Amino acid sequence: MGDGGTVAGDEFSELLGQLKERSGLSYGVLGKRLHTSTSTLHRYVNGDAVPTDYAPVERFARACKASPEELVELHRRWVLADARRGQKAGEGAAGESSVSEASVDAVAGGDVVGSGGPEAERGEAADAPVARRRRTVVLAGAAVAAAIVSAALVVNLVPGKSDDGEGGKQSVGAAAQTVDDSPGASESGAAKRRSASPSASRSGTPTASSSASRSAGAGAGAAQDSGAKESASAPTVAVNPYKWDSPCSQHYLVDRKPEQVPPPPSESDARGWVSALGGVAGGQQMLALTVQGTGKATVVLEALHVRVVEKSAPLAWNDFEMGVGCGGGVETTSFGVNLDAGRPATSPKAGQRDFPYKVSESDPEVFYIFADARTHNVSWYLELDWSSGTKQGTVRVDDKGQPFRTSGNVGRPAYNYPLGDSEWGRNEYEPDIPG
Repeated sequence: MGDGGTVAGDEFSELLGQLKERSGLSYGVLGKRLHTSTSTLHRYVNGDAVPTDYAPVERFARACKASPEELVELHRRWVLADARRGQKAGEGAAGESSVSEASVDAVAGGDVVGSGGPEAERGEAADAPVARRRRTVVLAGAAVAAAIVSAALVVNLVPGKSDDGEGGKQSVGAAAQTVDDSPGASESGAAKRRSASPSASRSGTPTASSSASRSAGAGAGAAQDSGAKESASAPTVAVNPYKWDSPCSQHYLVDRKPEQVPPPPSESDARGWVSALGGVAGGQQMLALTVQGTGKATVVLEALHVRVVEKSAPLAWNDFEMGVGCGGGVETTSFGVNLDAGRPATSPKAGQRDFPYKVSESDPEVFYIFADARTHNVSWYLELDWSSGTKQGTVRVDDKGQPFRTSGNVGRPAYNYPLGDSEWGRNEYEPDIPG
């Protein structure tokens, strides 16, 4: 429920309706711009359905000229409405003796978020439940980069020692995909997102045992057992390493001639495009992290660390810009990370407060990380330290078990794809990426 007894889903649809009415655009016009059926938009605005992913919501809001403040508020309302829908779905499933085969297939097939195609093609699967994110906090930097949401990863914890040598914490294993925009995705990500139980297997939500602090004393065992239902395990982290602040801000380095490179993708198709070409983020890479607790207990996010796996000379490949003639991105508070530094670290900028932050199952947190690499090709990942009561641990954040890759692009041949053209051309104003 929202303030004053208003249902969270009603708050969300109400703001959508206000933006739509103010824009003066018809459902038909919006549907064409968003590549979405008018009936689907009707259902969102009327409160009959809540989009599984926030990406179509943001596209709707931007088409209606929403302000930065309205975008943040809409995101908050979407998270609450989405979480409420997930709770209702869980209650309904408990009261039924069977589940339709179509419903099972929709979840197991990972149809909640498609590979960048129109929402109309995803049908009812686009309305499947998933609980995620809320407030937006941005991490920026002279070292990591720019983009927007279409893939999400949930990390698994496995026993081990943290890279920073702190014996009281355990490191985590490779991330497991839960929402993927890459073609042929078959993992049942939606089914994993439905479960927030601390007893989930390694392929789903992190288990309490793998994230517990080794420093917890024996005397605390009984207290932990008595309050097990209220205690929290490691938070889940959904990460999108293909988020764009704007198309013009995103560059990719590709080891191919321009005539061998297909037209630039939309943001939602970026993962498939980059993977098929073996590309690497050039100059900047933007990550969106959504951190959420797995129970009622509050989880404290103590710190976010940058871990460099390998650093070498920047890639001598061609640079391809994803958009031409773009406006500036939305101004947000940010943290800085410099991958070229000897020991990269996050640091607050523009008045943004530093860690710690708090999250719970009903109160997630969204972090944007912008990182730059100018003079190196860097393979890296993040580690998120957390604690809850006597428990503590470290979550590794990476790209499906692989490190993120960001390479400097200064001096590389610059290509763009102007609207109306049918091929890549050398940037006439800056034929080489400026230093």
